[in-house]
Amino acid sequence: MPVDASEALLCWYAVDKRRLPWRAEEGARTEPYRVWLSEVMLQQTTVAAVKPYFESFVARWPNVEALAAAEDGELMAAWAGLGYYARARNLIACARAVVAEHDGQFPEEEAALRKLPGIGAYTAAAIAAIAFGRRAVAVDGNVERVVSRLHAVKTPLPAARPEIRALADAMTPDAGAGDFAQAMMDLGSAICTPRNPACGRCPVRPWCAAFAEGDPEHYPVKAPKAARPHRLGTAFWLEQDGAVLLVRRPAKGLLGGMLAFPEAEPAAARWEEAGSVDHVFTHFALTMQLRCAETAQRAEGPEGAIWWPVERIGEAGLPTLFAKLAARGLAWREKGKSPGGVRQGVLV
Repeated sequence: MPVDASEALLCWYAVDKRRLPWRAEEGARTEPYRVWLSEVMLQQTTVAAVKPYFESFVARWPNVEALAAAEDGELMAAWAGLGYYARARNLIACARAVVAEHDGQFPEEEAALRKLPGIGAYTAAAIAAIAFGRRAVAVDGNVERVVSRLHAVKTPLPAARPEIRALADAMTPDAGAGDFAQAMMDLGSAICTPRNPACGRCPVRPWCAAFAEGDPEHYPVKAPKAARPHRLGTAFWLEQDGAVLLVRRPAKGLLGGMLAFPEAEPAAARWEEAGSVDHVFTHFALTMQLRCAETAQRAEGPEGAIWWPVERIGEAGLPTLFAKLAARGLAWREKGKSPGGVRQGVLV
């Protein structure tokens, strides 16, 4: 990007930058903790979705020491709904590493930041540039789109990523890299959008090769997507005396560490079908059936299982898939309750 274009972008950012809860006041540098927390939350998630979570987290855990001291289950419950739960596991692991290995201070260098759990190339560059003013090249999806359009990069993604990063590196100024990185992010979010980009308001339109070609939406070029496999599953709602059986999923793997309904039959009971829900994960789509039953005696369930009050199921911090299933379970119990308050035909 020519110097004039960089200056035009920074002038636009000074006036029109987004006001976000994790950004510092004018003239101040954002705290590393807030940069790190927001960037982890924003991975694969929208700004609108992240804002309330971020504000809740910093109110509850205002610094990295407080977050490092949090209970794993407490944090996972607070994260519920943001998705991509490996991020939450890495979040608390990273906080503890910063406290244990760096006396509660985030390193300033990208290389040191990348050694921390869950911090990859982009997040390390964002922290170094925004929090510490280091010259670092932060390339997220927004920046990737802006760069590919400015230079009309013909190579399809993901093969184009090294080329795009090299172009972004060449564009990044030696001074003010943090503002430049955030200006590129804001440009991609507010103007250079995936669909219907607002080219008429773009501060770098005179230097944009994709605009000159007349088809900015063509970029970034993407390779054809492979078909997403479809899987089937079953979950079990076992209720006794106003409580439902929940299990803690293994720490590693899909939805690791979260509370959920059992996926193996937890007890002998007269199970009833209660419908199914569809959910899409990164690499596959899932249809999960819910089977419900009520028992007069509490089953022990697998290790770590707990009985959770049905009336407080919304407080369990269930991941989105199981929150959808909980709605099915609640509908089942309301529809099928007998006048005596115990489902007819309950197994004793």
